[in-house]
Amino acid sequence: MTTYNIKSISDLHYMFGIPKPKHPLISLLDASEIFISEENVGAKVICDFYMISLKDKSCGVEYGRHSFDFKEGLMVFSSPGQVYTPTKPVQKGDIQGWMLYFHKDLIRNTHLGEIMSEFSFFNYDIVEALHLSESEENIIQTAVNNIVSECSQPDDNHSQRVIVSNLELLLTYCSRFYERQFKTRSVQCKGVISQFEKEIKKYFEAERHLESGLPSVEHFATIAHLSQHYFSDLIKKETGRKPKEHINHFIIEEAKNMLVGTEQSVSEIAYDLGFKYPHYFTRLFKSKTGQTPIEYRNIS
Repeated sequence: MTTYNIKSISDLHYMFGIPKPKHPLISLLDASEIFISEENVGAKVICDFYMISLKDKSCGVEYGRHSFDFKEGLMVFSSPGQVYTPTKPVQKGDIQGWMLYFHKDLIRNTHLGEIMSEFSFFNYDIVEALHLSESEENIIQTAVNNIVSECSQPDDNHSQRVIVSNLELLLTYCSRFYERQFKTRSVQCKGVISQFEKEIKKYFEAERHLESGLPSVEHFATIAHLSQHYFSDLIKKETGRKPKEHINHFIIEEAKNMLVGTEQSVSEIAYDLGFKYPHYFTRLFKSKTGQTPIEYRNIS
């Protein structure tokens, strides 16, 4: 199987059969101009860029474990190092939409580079795409048009700042629209939260913590059939607390019951809760209650 490691925007244009880019670090590709030959079907393509995409047709591309197959305008995002696999040949005009690629060097030493990790949707799965209303799509398109317009201007001392500022505005709008999506899907969100709380309890009742240690957020995200980042953001938006805080809350409540209801030592309780080292348990307990386990037991 052929693997392509695409390191530059120019190489990306060449691979898709598109003329050279106007800017070396960022480019908006018209999806209708993309051509994928029969010989490249099944190849692995690893791009060293961030990607923001809006498409309204199936484009015959696998992304990670999932495939693009959209019947309406949806936005998807990917971070550098993600693997794309063409699943069928694509002729020019087969796909409608656009893909905005930008290199990490574009935002290096900028405010956007410092806060990039806040835009966790770059690590969502395809099935967790952003659904846009018509008005939201217009807002996104305006921001993208501003970026394209600036890339077409002669380069000067302000070019990068203007491009990156508009890119940050675009991503901020995407964050806002994702929050709206979480709210409009409140029923589904509450179902995920209810299941999450049940699964925490089930994990400890089955004594999995004694064999596998304390549960991870990834474990519960997998049960919910969601990516870890999307799962974490959903829980945080709906409850105000991160999944790890929910897990720790359950552990602390169990610890309180054991401290008051048994004569086990703090070390024994720590091991029974799945901690490898008792001092980790003591540190967590004090950070959440303001007291050491011994202090809590003596006062209760």
